[in-house]
Amino acid sequence: MKRIVLITLGLILSLPAFSQVKQEIFESFKLQERRDVKYYIPEDYDPEKKYPLVIVLDAEYLFDQVVATSRFYSRYQGMPETLVVGIEQGKNQLRWEDCAFEEDTGLPTDKGKLFYEFIGLEIIPYMVSAFNVAPFKMFVGYDITANFGNFYLFKEQSLFNAYISISPKLAPEMEMRVPARLSDIDQKIFYHLIVEGEPGKDKDGILALHKNIQSLSKEGLTYYFEQYDNANEVSVATYGIGKAWDRTFDIFKPISPKEYRQNILTSQEPVFNYIEEKYNTIEELFGFKKSVALNDIMAIYAGCRKKEDLESLKLLSELCKDAFPDTMMGFYFEGEYYEQLGEPKKALRTFEKAFGMDEIDFLTKEMALEKMDALKADFGY
Repeated sequence: MKRIVLITLGLILSLPAFSQVKQEIFESFKLQERRDVKYYIPEDYDPEKKYPLVIVLDAEYLFDQVVATSRFYSRYQGMPETLVVGIEQGKNQLRWEDCAFEEDTGLPTDKGKLFYEFIGLEIIPYMVSAFNVAPFKMFVGYDITANFGNFYLFKEQSLFNAYISISPKLAPEMEMRVPARLSDIDQKIFYHLIVEGEPGKDKDGILALHKNIQSLSKEGLTYYFEQYDNANEVSVATYGIGKAWDRTFDIFKPISPKEYRQNILTSQEPVFNYIEEKYNTIEELFGFKKSVALNDIMAIYAGCRKKEDLESLKLLSELCKDAFPDTMMGFYFEGEYYEQLGEPKKALRTFEKAFGMDEIDFLTKEMALEKMDALKADFGY
């Protein structure tokens, strides 16, 4: 039976009237059709910044929810703002033509091949030419459209870096083909498989797909499976999109107390490596540099002191001079480094530099002055 997602989401009501959401008719050369397409551009779009791109099928039902999720997480969780494109497929049940597959081979039909090229050779190039699109791209689909997203895995390089596959109606042998491809692909991929709790005719295939992907041990593959026992085929998308989004962009979150205890304090590596790898991964994966969060600086500082890691403290001081150049943070941390290293003259001069700069967070001029007075008293300066 053909399933249609009917989604209502309270967050949608929070979208202001000036949100840059527009709908237009896209003249497709590949399809030889005129297609209804929706676009969301962040309200404070800056052409100097790069933005991940999200392609959403079944846009009549999923687009508003994806936009609301993107806006919520970027505003309150420090995650990147995204460009969102939604392709409507409800008229005349186009979704079943666009995403159809051959029952014997499991490959797209002739119309499916054209729709495949429509997204890859028309929609995405248009967005890249019109906006500053980051390398990171995400695909969101449901049912037959979720299955369609899998076809992009089989390019030499996957067109998408992240897939949110909601209760997919799988083509033949897809439960074997997708894991095999994920095992072979030399690319960092996020793959989210989401399913409702109620039994359905596609449930066995989805669970087989889950079992096969779960068995993979592949560097670069980040896989999540969620089964929502209280969800049905209508509500499952509402349950799943937010959590998938949260996990995909998890690296953007500030270092949490739990992360500090479990990942930083227990690691045998220098403390500074953690923040360095975090921000290098963001740049490598998403194609832009993220400003270093003060929260992350303080977590690494606490780790340096807890583990008495002086070399990491020195590296952290250099990072702070670059990230917060007008503040006393970088020189104050460097002063502590020299103090602990047993070089009081260098420590004193460095704390004097810190004293002349702006206060930040818990660091005050009074603290720098106390350090200076203590050094003078101890060493008779």
